[in-house]
Amino acid sequence: MTIRLSIDRKSGVYLDRKEKPDKQKKTRIAAEIKAFRNTDFSDCPELTDEQLAQLRPSHYRNMANYKPIKKTVNVRLDADVIEWLQAAGKGYQTRMNAILREAMLHSGA
Repeated sequence: MTIRLSIDRKSGVYLDRKEKPDKQKKTRIAAEIKAFRNTDFSDCPELTDEQLAQLRPSHYRNMANYKPIKKTVNVRLDADVIEWLQAAGKGYQTRMNAILREAMLHSGA
């Protein structure tokens, strides 16, 4: 699920762009932000240089967290290939991407 946020310059509150901000939500989120800023983190241990060096992005440990950057491209495909992909219903571009990714991973390149 993707949540897109924008900042309200007056209140400093981050809002979901898809929904209309209401005063209650602004107030609630502003209170949450203020509470987080006032949180005492003094009991949290500082990481050593060795621990920091061992940190890796989460998708290195769990590929389910991997979300590659999407790029818009124009390709010319045979009509029957497109019809075959679309015949399975909604999500044909996602299926096309999965097929290409599988081919890429098995090519050894």
